[in-house]
Amino acid sequence: MSTTTERVRVAAAAVAVVLAGCAASPRDDASGSAGAARYDFGRPATPVELARFFSPLPDGRGLPKGSGTVAQGKALYEAQCLACHGDSLQGGLGDRLVGGRGTLVNGDPTKAPVKTVESYWPYPTTLFDYIKRAMPLTAPDSLSDDEVYALCAYILSRANVIAADATMDAKSLAAVRMPNRDGFIPDPRPEKFPPVSQTEHRN
Repeated sequence: MSTTTERVRVAAAAVAVVLAGCAASPRDDASGSAGAARYDFGRPATPVELARFFSPLPDGRGLPKGSGTVAQGKALYEAQCLACHGDSLQGGLGDRLVGGRGTLVNGDPTKAPVKTVESYWPYPTTLFDYIKRAMPLTAPDSLSDDEVYALCAYILSRANVIAADATMDAKSLAAVRMPNRDGFIPDPRPEKFPPVSQTEHRN
């Protein structure tokens, strides 16, 4: 038998196995609902595991307890962030974090917009969310809530958005008005984005 023929037979057998798996009827789920697929691996997440995941809203709902100062954030930044984002937050291996105001809209096609936390992001709660979930690059989700508040304070201070002696917590962070807060056009379709009062986030 030729090598080519053998490869065809192996490929055909593999396709048959995949199709058989796809055609298998899913079993009932744990509640007895017919038709819900089960794959016999994994387990439901525990409340403790789920508590690690959150997504704060622009008005601050969902932000955790804690606080941090600009001075604390500076020390953390130099230890955890400087290698990628630069000693002046100018970027490097990581994104530039400050500067760029007034560059998003201009009449010169040769000048690219400079998108940073300072110039582009409309809400400060997004900064907390991103740092908490994804930073530092080598150890995401390793920073405490206090440390994340401190880093937010330092970055926003360097962006001249808050004072150099500010302290950030759930209330003060949500109250920060970002330079590009009004730079986004709301979606005009109320059926797609109803008012908060009509959603599950109303409380």
